Amino acid sequence: MMKRWLLPVFASFMIFAGAGTHSAEAATPKELTATAYKYIGVPYVYGGTTTSGLDCSGFTRLVFSQLGISINRTSSAQYSQGTAVSKSNLQVGDLVFYNTSGRGVSHVGIYVGNNKFIHSGTSTGVTVASMSTSYWATRYVGAKRIATFTEEAVQETTEQVKDASIDFTVYASRGEVALQLAEVLGVNTSNTNSPFVDVKSDSKYAGATTALYNLGVFTGDANGKFNAGSPLTRSQMAKVLVEAFNLKMTNKVVHFTDVSDKSWDYEYIKILASNGVTIGQGDGTYGGSSYVTLKQLHTFIERASNLN
Repeated sequence: MMKRWLLPVFASFMIFAGAGTHSAEAATPKELTATAYKYIGVPYVYGGTTTSGLDCSGFTRLVFSQLGISINRTSSAQYSQGTAVSKSNLQVGDLVFYNTSGRGVSHVGIYVGNNKFIHSGTSTGVTVASMSTSYWATRYVGAKRIATFTEEAVQETTEQVKDASIDFTVYASRGEVALQLAEVLGVNTSNTNSPFVDVKSDSKYAGATTALYNLGVFTGDANGKFNAGSPLTRSQMAKVLVEAFNLKMTNKVVHFTDVSDKSWDYEYIKILASNGVTIGQGDGTYGGSSYVTLKQLHTFIERASNLN
């Protein structure tokens, strides 16, 4: 018999795992700025990639990953992506680059409109700055458009953001999660006439996505896509599992050094850990921005299932 708690899993999955990068899900300029602004106040840490501390490119990479777009790790590597944009044609979400070291591109931020950008500065942490100040105006290098944020959807502008580097023999994709959930639910997957424009009838995901769509589990993105080849992060999986298994806080409280109580994933990770579904990465961190591996997916689902 189908368990009721599994039915809402992909409603949350499609909202938050869309932040898993590949074909980006719907995201507006307002959503981009809201995502970026929630990290204001996070301190600058050289090499930092978590909410305990972020360097400039760690910040931009984290924000974009939350919106379904994968970008390179360093500012100079990010500068090699996307399409060049003139300063007069900047749009919200464009990456803006600066030479703060005297040796070329060494700093990056995200344009948020009105000649302002949000970035993680060495002396300020994550904050909003004006591009018009003499310091930033004289160090400006250029801008790149990795994705276009509109009131309708996020559209990729370069093939370079399509996660060619993601090894899906190691990491979990949406398609794989669909297959595993269809198996757990015991649904009939014989109908391969998928409602998603990017899942053809001969795709191995067609039966699972069609069956789960008919159950009201999948809704797709604003363009009617399922995005089977997108990975998801550990933060996104925390939300999926908490909502899917209707997990609640227990008396066991676990703290992770890289999870801020101001972060959107805080409550989900706290609940997941309190139930023993996750124990973190063994060094006191949770690693929310890391992609979920297939092994972790299996372990998480098994542990959560055993709680019911």
